[in-house]
Amino acid sequence: MGHKGNMKDQNKNSAAGAGRHQAGAGDPLGPNSEIGRKLKQYYNDLVSYEVPDRFSDLLSQLEQTESALKKD
Repeated sequence: MGHKGNMKDQNKNSAAGAGRHQAGAGDPLGPNSEIGRKLKQYYNDLVSYEVPDRFSDLLSQLEQTESALKKD
């Protein structure tokens, strides 16, 4: 009879664990969802900034220099 009691306990634990897993099934990040949301918001804000003219000029100069080196 002790063996059957263990099986019942295991089934209860499995069911409880499955319930916790299913509750988080709609949220793949689980407890980290707030961190993920904030990171996504930060990234979206970052990529919406315009590239400064000075930076664009430096990239252009770099491309010109690389082109000149390839021709040599």
